[in-house]
Amino acid sequence: MSHFTTIKIAIKNGEILQEVLQECGYQVECNTLVRGYQEKTTLADYVIRQNNGYDLGFRRQGENYELIADFWGAKINQQQFINQISQKYAHKTLLQSIEEQGFNVEEEQILEDGTVKVLVGRWV
Repeated sequence: MSHFTTIKIAIKNGEILQEVLQECGYQVECNTLVRGYQEKTTLADYVIRQNNGYDLGFRRQGENYELIADFWGAKINQQQFINQISQKYAHKTLLQSIEEQGFNVEEEQILEDGTVKVLVGRWV
């Protein structure tokens, strides 16, 4: 019996996902197996190895990625982990979009509640 759980996340760009994971300090392996309960494994595009033998993986499912792990053994706060990755992914995606559209970041602020406020401008 598998103990792997998958959680759909609003992440579409694998390259940006990998950058975000690395910026968060995770060692990321690509196209390898996620380890779980009783040495069960499943394939994922991006894998964060954990010393306890319970890895965290991200794999493409349709247009988006999903997080897959045996969360019982992984012993992480799922919601906190997903929020951290999702916020950093959204920020990085926003900055990429701003640049592609010819805007410049004029000011960036992290508010007390963790919200990131970005002021952009462009000369016309």
